[in-house]
Amino acid sequence: MKGLVLFQDFNRIIAVLFGIFYMYQMVYLAIGLFGKKSEPEKKSAELKRYAVMISARNEENVIGELVDSLKHQSYPEDLYEVYVLADNCTDHTADAARKAGAVAYERFNKEKVGKGYALNELYHHIMEDAGTDAYDGFFVFDADNIVDYRFIEEMNRTFVNGKFDAVTGYRNSKNYADNWITAGYSLNFLREARFVNSPRMKIGSSCMVSGTGFLVSAETMKENGGWPFHLLTEDIEFSVDCAIRGKRIGYCDDAIFYDEQPQEFGQSFRQRLRWTKGFFQIAREYSVSLAYSVVKGRENAFDCYDALMTVAPASVLTAFLLIYNTVILGATLFMNPYLGEMYRMTALQYLTGAAVGFYLQFLMTGGFTLIKEWKRIRASSAAKIGYLFLYPFFMFTYVPITLAGIFAKAEWKPIVHHSSRQNRQMKTAE
Repeated sequence: MKGLVLFQDFNRIIAVLFGIFYMYQMVYLAIGLFGKKSEPEKKSAELKRYAVMISARNEENVIGELVDSLKHQSYPEDLYEVYVLADNCTDHTADAARKAGAVAYERFNKEKVGKGYALNELYHHIMEDAGTDAYDGFFVFDADNIVDYRFIEEMNRTFVNGKFDAVTGYRNSKNYADNWITAGYSLNFLREARFVNSPRMKIGSSCMVSGTGFLVSAETMKENGGWPFHLLTEDIEFSVDCAIRGKRIGYCDDAIFYDEQPQEFGQSFRQRLRWTKGFFQIAREYSVSLAYSVVKGRENAFDCYDALMTVAPASVLTAFLLIYNTVILGATLFMNPYLGEMYRMTALQYLTGAAVGFYLQFLMTGGFTLIKEWKRIRASSAAKIGYLFLYPFFMFTYVPITLAGIFAKAEWKPIVHHSSRQNRQMKTAE
């Protein structure tokens, strides 16, 4: 019976620890639900100069649309330039980018593969050709993005107040309603914007960038010597590095860009496997530094704690507990009837509670996101509501992805993107 008590206590203790460590995110949820929209301070009408950096690999189908949307901004066109690095391309990405009006470079390197290496080389091309003081900041986009026509103007409004070393925008989707996978991605990115980055901005803590649609100050780029972040999730690595160094990342809710989500589960699995492996890499490389800043009570302690909770392998522990209780459930077949029944009831109680709790948690957060962001989602009402009930299943697929991430090798593989066949600029739905 002692073993049964330990088994029961183990599940309870883990549940309590999860609640304690992530309780602060309930504050984020409350701010996202009830907090008023914050406007960037307008201390200056100064217009900064920007370079737009795009790393693209075999993206001739979509690169022209992104460049076109960037070339038709509300921001003065003489104050920014668009640069594209065609990275190990076997198609006509560079030609398509030049035709659309971008400055394009080409890179062929089969050893240093990945977006981080491409961005670093592109930065140094810009420094060599335009000069080290030509720009005040550097935007980063993925080739499949399309940018709202006021994106640079809105980002500039947030950036010029001088509080931030980087700023991230509002990530919307081009293809929300394609299927349950694209809707799952889209709703999760909208949730991060509304209930994570926006609350961080309102309480004065540092935000995190997510893949694309962000701005980095020229000073920060110079200090870094370019883009030295080469783990599988270089965006999160950059965010964590900023937290440790006391650099601040802001969020601009009115700077909207549109991202294309994978439609096939196989592509989605590979992409999220890479993300998962990237989080493992960051946890291994940066957890000690983050924890040290928290324990020492430094000025940036909360930013470091928030970053630590973001990259901590909580998903691994969740997957382990599910497997652990499932194994115990199977082992009850070989126990004496009385003891086996006690273990079986405990394991079933945990597994049932975990499944129901998981579904309701993401149904709730997805529902809140849908309500708050309804007008911005480019989909029919039926699609918005219908895919909401599938959103928890999309999030649950992270469990097998996490398990695969422990053992499988992950590397960058291209995802085929398609022309959006939209107008020149995708206007907001507001």
